[in-house]
Amino acid sequence: MNKISIEHKNHAGTRDSKNNVPDEETHEICPECSGRIIHDEEHGESACEDCGIVLDENAIDRGPEWRSFDSKETANQSRVGAPLTHLMHDKGLSTTIGWQNKDAKGNPISSNRRAQLQRLRTWDERFRTKNAQERNLKQALGEIDRMASSLDLPENVRETAGVLYRRAVEEELLPGRSIESMATASLYAAARQLGSPRTLAEFATVSRVEERPIHRAYRYISRELGLEIEPADPVQYIPQFASTLDVSDEAERVARELLETAKAQSVHSGKSPSGLAGAALYAATHLTNEALTQETVSNAAHVSKVTIRNRYQELLEAQGRQSRE
Repeated sequence: MNKISIEHKNHAGTRDSKNNVPDEETHEICPECSGRIIHDEEHGESACEDCGIVLDENAIDRGPEWRSFDSKETANQSRVGAPLTHLMHDKGLSTTIGWQNKDAKGNPISSNRRAQLQRLRTWDERFRTKNAQERNLKQALGEIDRMASSLDLPENVRETAGVLYRRAVEEELLPGRSIESMATASLYAAARQLGSPRTLAEFATVSRVEERPIHRAYRYISRELGLEIEPADPVQYIPQFASTLDVSDEAERVARELLETAKAQSVHSGKSPSGLAGAALYAATHLTNEALTQETVSNAAHVSKVTIRNRYQELLEAQGRQSRE
């Protein structure tokens, strides 16, 4: 089968033979109707978008020759190593010497070789961080990963937190502030950005600093990096608190309805989202005859019992107003 050659139309100029500079912009056009050529990677064809003539077929498939059904299977079959990650100071591009004192066949190595391997690990660790900035990143990103694991935050939140911390380092926002507070604030901001909020009190329980420095660092990062983070929706806290309190699906549904009613009447304005979510679950368990105590709910929501009582009354009043209407 003879393949029709693809012509190129230049809209920016011709090649400069003296300087060997290619054209700035090149478009592939159809030789039949001057339409635009599109490349179908799935079928290995190049065809005209307008008239449909096939200009090239049986293109080389540069994808893997195996099938995989989950991310773990893909990683095991891949021949190119682990993907890049923002949770490592070098983005995972450097080599790592394993901690096991075994050879390629899995046999234990001798004591002399073991000492030599340990020296290699030491020098490898030293060369992976070449300056103070990389040492700072390594410590902070390790803290972010540790805290995210303790709070069971998803992978995208961890990666976003790593990006935010790198931006803070590049814009020199760290002098005068502790690594721990800035790392925790980056993770807190990432969790709020991606719809997986946790209370500051929860972050303080897994961080090495108190709640007040975290709050200050968060406000500083938000202002300096220009982060546009909307106020947290109290409904987003419901699944987390419901799982902690082990309430029924019916109680969780009622709590959501109470919060939606309160939001429709602007009762949530200026209130703590976690306090509203805790109060909604407290009210829902009483309406469904599960009857949790204020102390139990306040411990799960990390708010005071006074907050639970006050928000509980406001939610019931909002529900009553809607019923009368």
